[in-house]
Amino acid sequence: MKKLILLSTLIISVFSCKKLDKHTMFNIESDSETVIGSVIGVNLPFNLPTPTITTNIEQEMEENNTHKDLIEYANLIELNLSIKSPESANFDFLNDMEIYIDADELQQQKIAEIHDIPENGSNAISLEIIKNIDIQNYIKADKYYLNITVKTDKIILQDITLNIHSNVFVDAKILGL
Repeated sequence: MKKLILLSTLIISVFSCKKLDKHTMFNIESDSETVIGSVIGVNLPFNLPTPTITTNIEQEMEENNTHKDLIEYANLIELNLSIKSPESANFDFLNDMEIYIDADELQQQKIAEIHDIPENGSNAISLEIIKNIDIQNYIKADKYYLNITVKTDKIILQDITLNIHSNVFVDAKILGL
């Protein structure tokens, strides 16, 4: 009888922990902008200036009953770019792009890339995420930066404003457990 009670308690504990664990898994989505300037060289890699991204990590943690110090893992799961202006622009000028994440006192890390972008008139692209990179330390920082390196295959005659949409999966511990 004692073995049955012990086994039942163990089974309930395992399933309860898995249910609790699901409540500490959530996504943080953010949007930022950058501008690709007109009249830049063709087939030369260059860096795009991007604004500092201020995380809303404290609010996200509070909503999920946890704290940023309790983050166990964070992984970029989606990174999309879309052209905001001019409306007639598309990504046909772009050949390659690599995106790195950076934060104060942390080493820059490549998180996404796309190569040989097809000339199909699209004004939105999804980048290939570099798998299994834990970016929790960047997310825990109050601010992080995206460094973007692009290579074009056409001359750009007007500034192009891009929207950068990211989605980060976060796994954290629940406060008090």
